[in-house]
Amino acid sequence: MAGSEERRKLLEENEGDGDSIPSIASSPSSKKSKDGGSRMWAICDPSRLPHRLIVLVIMCFLGFGSYFCYDNPAALQTQITGDMKLTTASFMLLYAWYSWPNVILCFFGGFLIDRVFGIRLGTVIFSLFVCVGQVIFALGGLFNAFWLMEAGRFVFGIGGESLAVAQNTYAVNWFKGKELNLVFGLQLSMARVGSTVNMNMMGWLYQKIAETRGSTGYSTLGVSLLLGGTTCIFSLVCALVLGYLDRRAERILDKEQGKTGEVIKLSDVKDFPLSLWLIFIVCVCYYVAVFPFIGLGKVFFLEKFQFTPAQASAVNSIVYIISAPASPVLGLLVDKTGKNIIWVMCAVVVTLISHMMLAFTFWNPWIAMSLLGLSYSLLACALWPMVAFVVPEHQLGTAYGFMQSIQNLGLAVIAIVAGAILDNRGYLFLEVFFSACVCISLVAVVMLYFVDLMRGGDLNLSARQRSELEKRAVAEEERRELLRQQQQEDLARLRPMSAFGVRNRYLSRLGAQLPDHYCTHMSALGHRSVLK
Repeated sequence: MAGSEERRKLLEENEGDGDSIPSIASSPSSKKSKDGGSRMWAICDPSRLPHRLIVLVIMCFLGFGSYFCYDNPAALQTQITGDMKLTTASFMLLYAWYSWPNVILCFFGGFLIDRVFGIRLGTVIFSLFVCVGQVIFALGGLFNAFWLMEAGRFVFGIGGESLAVAQNTYAVNWFKGKELNLVFGLQLSMARVGSTVNMNMMGWLYQKIAETRGSTGYSTLGVSLLLGGTTCIFSLVCALVLGYLDRRAERILDKEQGKTGEVIKLSDVKDFPLSLWLIFIVCVCYYVAVFPFIGLGKVFFLEKFQFTPAQASAVNSIVYIISAPASPVLGLLVDKTGKNIIWVMCAVVVTLISHMMLAFTFWNPWIAMSLLGLSYSLLACALWPMVAFVVPEHQLGTAYGFMQSIQNLGLAVIAIVAGAILDNRGYLFLEVFFSACVCISLVAVVMLYFVDLMRGGDLNLSARQRSELEKRAVAEEERRELLRQQQQEDLARLRPMSAFGVRNRYLSRLGAQLPDHYCTHMSALGHRSVLK
């Protein structure tokens, strides 16, 4: 899913903007309730770490159901195509229908949370969309109605990406500060755990239901999807509990609801620099060679490497398994070293090698898929933060929204194209197609390197160079603020005195005795009776 991009956006906002969202972690410690009650236990106090750890656990499980059910089609590819009598192109429409609504909603998800629903109601509404979408999707299988399955994936997509935005907003609201990097890493890891569990569990669940019912078929498929949808209900319960805890914290700590801080202005698109457009190309061409491949990967490993269904599901999920622990570690590595373009280039090259190994060799696919998992994690850590380096802060919302939008557009289109290629040409041509997409991404990275080099090399600075640059920027801002304050003080000294003040100064110079309570800076109306 494209939900990790929002994490990068909010993380950059957290590092660059100290005023965007008030943090519960940084709120004054509230040892007593607002109603003047007795001292609260630490586990009940929203300003204390034990309570916030409970919130973190609930927050991580908030998106578990969405990520679990997103790849239900990939985990049940053979069952869906067989029971529903589908071609691969039709099967891939299930992924395309998920992406279509997010071509538009990526621009407005934050607006809906900030201005229309609020974070708590918005989270519940988006969770409901996910639940309803999964139910419709399962009913389509239960009644052998593929159009109903497509409608379910469309509804599911409306809630899926926006729920990720809400989850990120909660994270910033509760953990803004030094803990936020760890929180985002844990959220991403839990998302990958959901995808991994789905890949390895849904096939087994389908088989158990088939044994219980005594036959396979579309009704068995529908029941399997309905049972898988219980994870979405669990996430909805998490949304309700999290909303209650956030409302309670708002009352106790006297804070405001969290907001995304997004500012979307489509007119900013015309001002995007060439570097940003190259980043967009890298993003789209890379991810269309990863997610659609995982969606079709299970049958690939069954046919080419003669794996059992359990083995095929396991190797197909290794990308997510590696991403869960590797994302926080690689993110820290990129933070400590800098050189984002170099890391992105390494990730793209390794991904190209992985696809070529899968296409032209019969080597153990665990090697290629493990490399793909590492490169996928590395690219996410190095690519998304670069947007904040090339556009001003007031354009970040538009830039990230546009990036997610074209990413979802690319995923929707390529999903359909990949299915058609597989139906007509087979997996070899499909792997060549994915390799070509990665090659385009590699060319864009090389162009980005040279364009950045000609413009000063800001994107490829080391961590030390970027830190020194930020310190100079902070010092310059402080100097400007000091100069502004001095100018205000100079203007205050030059402010003309009122008639009352002039008269008072004149009387003082004449030696007149003024009342002790008189103040030369107070309004003449306040003491007019004294000097009548």
